Formats: sequence, structure tokens, C-alpha cells
Amino acid sequence: MKLLQKLREKARHLNTEIYALYLAYKHPEVSWVAKIIIAITIGYALSPIDLIPDFVPVFGFLDDLLIVPAGIALSVRLIPVSVLQECRAKAQELFHSNKPKLRYAWMIVFFTWLLVAAVAVMLFYKFFHEPKPSESL
Repeated sequence: MKLLQKLREKARHLNTEIYALYLAYKHPEVSWVAKIIIAITIGYALSPIDLIPDFVPVFGFLDDLLIVPAGIALSVRLIPVSVLQECRAKAQELFHSNKPKLRYAWMIVFFTWLLVAAVAVMLFYKFFHEPKPSESL
């Protein structure tokens, strides 16, 4: 029972931290580099698609245990301390008062995966495209 209680508390903390990152993403003092890292982190955390599917033994859950916390840690390092404290306080308040309304969170997930797909297509085209004889002149 105690283990389950700890896991629930960790999950609540993770949800609060993800929402704080979302609030920081919208903050004007956060740099564009940090916003990109935050968008990728939130997109991966909320996405049902994983780099390693969850049905793969051990490694399926390992990516969630490593990638999401690493993305959060990197995002937190890129956000100014005062902004992060403010966003964490707002997230904590929202999670304890009522459910947060992430109206546009699905857009972050969608555009993150759209960006990943676009880069994959560009790389595929670059490496596997054979130029036609007329293109080589």
C-alpha cells in the first residue's frame, strides 16, 4: 500500500511539473530554445506514441522512465528561476483547486510529431533520392 501511495504522489508531482512547463512555455521571458525543448518534452510526455513501444519487455517502460525526466530536467535548466517558481506555484494551485484546462495540449503533441515526421521524410529523401539524369547536369 505504501508503494502505491508513493507512486501516486510521484505521478501527481510529474503532472504538476508538466503543467508548470506548459505555463513556462507561454511565458514571455522564456527563450525560444527553451520553448522548443519544452514543446518536445510535453509532446513526448502526453503522446501515446513512444520511441520504444511499451509492449517491448523492460525497454518499453525504460524510455518513459529516462526520456521524460531527462526532458523535464533539461527544460527546467533552461527556464529562468523566477519564471519557474511562478509557474510551479500556479500549477500547484490549479491542481489543488480544480483540474487544469489544457485546451490546446493536443496541438503541442500533434505538431511535435508532425515536426518529427517532416524531419524523417526530409532525411529519407536526402539519403535515398536518386537524381534523374537531367538533374545531374
